Amino acid sequence: MSTRKRYWMMKSEPDAFSIDDLERVSTEPWNGVRNYQARNFMRDGMRVGDGVMIYHSNCKVPGIAGLATVASAAYPDSTQLDPKSHYFDPKATPETPRWFLVDVAFERKLKRLIPLEEIKQQTDELGEGFALTAKGSRLSVFPVTAAQWKLLLSLE
Repeated sequence: MSTRKRYWMMKSEPDAFSIDDLERVSTEPWNGVRNYQARNFMRDGMRVGDGVMIYHSNCKVPGIAGLATVASAAYPDSTQLDPKSHYFDPKATPETPRWFLVDVAFERKLKRLIPLEEIKQQTDELGEGFALTAKGSRLSVFPVTAAQWKLLLSLE
C-alpha cells in the first residue's frame, strides 16, 4: 500500500465556514457533504496527513484561500441522523450510515486568495480533467495531483 501523500481540494462557502473559521477552531469535522463521489473521496481516498486546499465558493471572488491537513480517518457524519439538521438523511441509520466525513486541521492562510479567474488561465497546465475548472463539475471534494498542487501554490 502506498504511503505517498495525497492532495485534495475542499470547497466551502465562506459565509458558512471560511478559512478564518478553520483557523479559529483549529480542527473541524467536514460535515454536510451529500454527494456520493465526494463522500467516496473522503471515505476511501483520504488519509491522515494528506494536504487540503480550502477553496471559497459561491462568493464575490471565489478562489483558494488556505491550506489544511486531513486530521482523521473517515467516520460517519452525525448530521445525517439529526432530524433538526439541514443535512438529515431519513434513510441513514447508526448501523448503516450513508455519509462520512474527515476532520480537517488548519495549516495556514495563503498570502493572498488565488482567484478562480487566475486558476482558469492555467487550464492547459492543470489538465482538462481538473475538477475545479471542468465543465459541469460541481464536486465539493476532489483529488489534486502533486503537480497541480505545486502549480496552484506557485500562483500564491
